[in-house]
Amino acid sequence: MAELLAPAGNPEALDAAIGEGADAVYLGLKSFNARLRSSNFAWNQFEGAVQSLHRQGKKIYVTVNTVSEERETERLYRFLSYLSKIGPDGLIVQDFGVVRMCQEFFPNLELHGSTQMNVESAAGVNLLAKEGLQRVVVARELGLDEIKKIKARTKTELEIFVHGALCVSESGLCLFSSFLGGKSANRGMCTHACRRCYTAEMGEGTEQGYYFSPSDLQLIDHIPDLMQIGVESFKIEGRMKSAEYVGSVVAAYRYLMDHWQEDKKGAIAAAKRMLATDFARSKTTYWYNFKTNEEGVEKAGDAILNPKQAGGTGIYLGVIDKLQSADEETRRRAQENAAPDADPSTWQVQMACLKGGSYDPDPGDSIRLHKKDDTGRVSHKVRTVQTDEKGNRWIDIPTGFTRGDSVYLLQTKAMSKRYNRVLPNDIGRFRQQPGAEKLPVLDLTPIAKNELSYFPEGLYMQVSTISDMFAVQSQHPVRVILELNFETKADLLAHKTTLPFSKKQIIISLDPYCPAATEDELSANLDQFIADGFTTFVANNVAHIAMLREKKANIIGGPYLYTFNRWAVSWLENQNIGAFITPIENSYANLQATFEKNVRDRVMVTTYAYPTLFRMRFKLPSSYDFTYFTDKEGMEFKVNATPDGSFVMPEAPFSIVDKIEALDHEGFHRVLVDFSKTKVSKGELKLVKNAMLKKLPVPETSRFNWKDGFYNPERMEEYKASNERAAEARKAQQYGHAGGKNRAPNPRQRKTKSSRKPR
Repeated sequence: MAELLAPAGNPEALDAAIGEGADAVYLGLKSFNARLRSSNFAWNQFEGAVQSLHRQGKKIYVTVNTVSEERETERLYRFLSYLSKIGPDGLIVQDFGVVRMCQEFFPNLELHGSTQMNVESAAGVNLLAKEGLQRVVVARELGLDEIKKIKARTKTELEIFVHGALCVSESGLCLFSSFLGGKSANRGMCTHACRRCYTAEMGEGTEQGYYFSPSDLQLIDHIPDLMQIGVESFKIEGRMKSAEYVGSVVAAYRYLMDHWQEDKKGAIAAAKRMLATDFARSKTTYWYNFKTNEEGVEKAGDAILNPKQAGGTGIYLGVIDKLQSADEETRRRAQENAAPDADPSTWQVQMACLKGGSYDPDPGDSIRLHKKDDTGRVSHKVRTVQTDEKGNRWIDIPTGFTRGDSVYLLQTKAMSKRYNRVLPNDIGRFRQQPGAEKLPVLDLTPIAKNELSYFPEGLYMQVSTISDMFAVQSQHPVRVILELNFETKADLLAHKTTLPFSKKQIIISLDPYCPAATEDELSANLDQFIADGFTTFVANNVAHIAMLREKKANIIGGPYLYTFNRWAVSWLENQNIGAFITPIENSYANLQATFEKNVRDRVMVTTYAYPTLFRMRFKLPSSYDFTYFTDKEGMEFKVNATPDGSFVMPEAPFSIVDKIEALDHEGFHRVLVDFSKTKVSKGELKLVKNAMLKKLPVPETSRFNWKDGFYNPERMEEYKASNERAAEARKAQQYGHAGGKNRAPNPRQRKTKSSRKPR
């Protein structure tokens, strides 16, 4: 019998999931998980949940599904040590560094590969199984036949998403949020750039739309088929959703899983009626109704995208128009209705008046609030409704929201149910927390003589077409990297053109998305390329590692095999990978911390590129008659739809070519200028070359996260606190201390600055 796995973003959702019959739940703690903006669990709540669920014969999985920087690895080690002592039933992981640490120190922890690991083929699943992972959460962009194919080729447990929000980008490959301000989706800080409204340049002017906001997944019709295939776990998305949402969705899938064999048609119909109260976005089965990869590429865009569909979830209630403080009775009622162990921030409320919606929420309704700058989303149950003398209707909402923030209805009171509490009444007795263990030192493998003969020092250039190989020939790169796509694959296999470089000078870069539908074809293509004399490849997916190791080719770990810490690098070293292209969203400080000077000859640094921000497996709908679009800040982007899928890139490139000499001085002797997904022009080549020679920045380019690193909420709190202290100091100087004398501000007083300014 397949497992029904439900989200538990907070204790109330945990109660609803178990109350409606979930076999297992997954939840996050306060760090190292991909939903850092959900409530998550405190240490004592988590420990109590593990004990209670195990007594009920239920399972609990912990999300540790983000990548960690080198400076965080000791804290990660302490976190894993804590989890090892508490004993959840599994960890859902993305970072190869977590896998490596657990192999070394915590072999008792069961590991499940997260969907963020970007696994969509049997080759990838089986490689992870050999590394000790018990289960893999396969990518959401797969169809029924592909899942059937993977299941037939592996004995490893498969977990699939069956309901909830989708990412428009291929799993684990989105860089958009990170590019806009360091809030990386791979770090649990996604700001949902896909859900935003954009202005597109159409043939006859501009049009606004939610062009990349996907519908929600709903596979209720396919559950019987998936159960017959033998999929081990059905996963419901929604750690940021309300308890009411979790309860209603779990109830529907539980009913169908228990009754489909008695009356398949009737059970599906009944389950669908139960899902009618899911006030989320419109629904899609995504890739499940397509028989071939080509059909999916052509039609999935229409199935998942609707530019008129707003990015929010639920029924739109309007925006906050007015705010006022809550009275004492309202505050008392909010506190009384909170769980005894609830964080005070969850019951501190204010009163808001909404405008622009078509429904007025009542007490007991569940709503969701979205900050207009995308920095926060919170679910909330309305407890108090008041009408003033002017007829304005006021509802209680959490503090921290302000005018202009939008509000959506998730569930009405009539749909709400009370569930038995899962957590023990007294959780004060659970006191374990991560300790102060020291992480043992890990040294990366020294470079052996002649080990990296395929990876010489110098300038590398990457292109997407054979013709662009000729264009960059004048720059005399030591190696040229050719992206394998529908066009270059046809050229190489047909031997159409005499290539401008020898085959040993050409490195073939593989696409980071490797679905089951094209897995066998890629393996056969690689055999042909090797037979033709190509020797070196860039792997960007764990499936590539499995294929290339068997073929005894030279493997360079690509930027999508994330190496943000030396433990991840060590894991890849154990896969016979000795050279690496650092992730493009990495920072210089973290790059230096990860690779000490004696191993920097293993590393290639991208110094110029148009980063692919969204990678979509499908072509955009035919109605998307545009190439360029802008966000509300006026930043311009471009989209390229091809038989390989669609790709969104910034119009302005990323560039640190003026830092190449400094990089070389620090031991990074291999640099990459990457023209993937764009046409190489003589003017741009000249611009880049001059910037290298003169050590000057290329105008109108981005540094991405190179200088400032990832967004760090702790650092931002320090920044705010320092600004507040500075403001208090200025105020004290201006008005004097006790005695009240006015004092002129000191013109030479220095302002406090953080290491990362708000963006």
